[in-house]
Amino acid sequence: MIDSLKDWPSVNELAAPRVQALVEEADSLKLSVDRRPNGGTVVDAGINCPGSYEAGRRIAEICMAGLGVVSFCLPRTVLNDCPDVRVHTNSPVLSCLGSQYAGWSLDYKKPKFRALGSGPARALATVETLYQDLGYSDNFDQACIVIETSEFPPDGMIEYIASKCGIVCENLTVILTPTGSLAGVAQIAARVVEVAMHKAREIKFDIHSIVSGEGTAIVASPSADFMTAMGRTNDSILYGGEVTLVVNCDSASADFLANNLPSCNSSDYGIPFSETFKKYNYDFYQIDPMLFSPAKVSVHNIATDEWLYCGSINWELLEQSFRIVP
Repeated sequence: MIDSLKDWPSVNELAAPRVQALVEEADSLKLSVDRRPNGGTVVDAGINCPGSYEAGRRIAEICMAGLGVVSFCLPRTVLNDCPDVRVHTNSPVLSCLGSQYAGWSLDYKKPKFRALGSGPARALATVETLYQDLGYSDNFDQACIVIETSEFPPDGMIEYIASKCGIVCENLTVILTPTGSLAGVAQIAARVVEVAMHKAREIKFDIHSIVSGEGTAIVASPSADFMTAMGRTNDSILYGGEVTLVVNCDSASADFLANNLPSCNSSDYGIPFSETFKKYNYDFYQIDPMLFSPAKVSVHNIATDEWLYCGSINWELLEQSFRIVP
């Protein structure tokens, strides 16, 4: 366990051997690897190649800089033919917020490319105010960024990312995971603890008192249609995700966290995410930010040995979202 800020290691250094293994085993994982003219390495996890669930699982661990363990497990219900994914981390602040969170807004003008970047490269670039709040920045000569996209980034974007990270392009790996691909749906489900950590920060809970996190979410059915895939992958966490957080704080704070964390607290709770998105004219930022949370939360306060529970899995809505036919 990482006890304090001063103990926080380089997330890019921790991720580097996992990135190398992903590249070396690309064929068996059904990935495609391309070395760009500028030296950057691009890993296609589902645009022009099949990709795989296993690739998505390993990409999720890369996103968490190896500070989290991601595994597949039997589904909690017979909802579809896909498994559940389980995530555990003893370093939830660094692994989920400092590395995994998709917080880097990438916007390249010509040719146009817009996407969100996640993974350890963010901690080198530190363009997000989050890193000022965490008091953390990385220092390493290699970086990896994961981008949820169905388009290949232009070389200029790769050069921009490398520049912001303070490294040469030859030491940058960009992993592309389309939303509805096999790898995409797996790595999104594996963000269930990250979603809880982000919500905890949004409601002004002291995230540094969260000492451990574990979560389970449904791996959504893949879909070539972006809107369908985007709706299912969000619903898999908002209505099918459950998280256990171990905290060390006073009773009132733990109670506040448990009661305010689940997605059911949102005014936008109760309909499939694709319908919510459509209701707001496809403007993501009009959606109530309190919706982005796991469905069910357990909080274990080790300071008082109390267990607190709130929320529940909404199986009926998940069946509607996944269009399950009896």
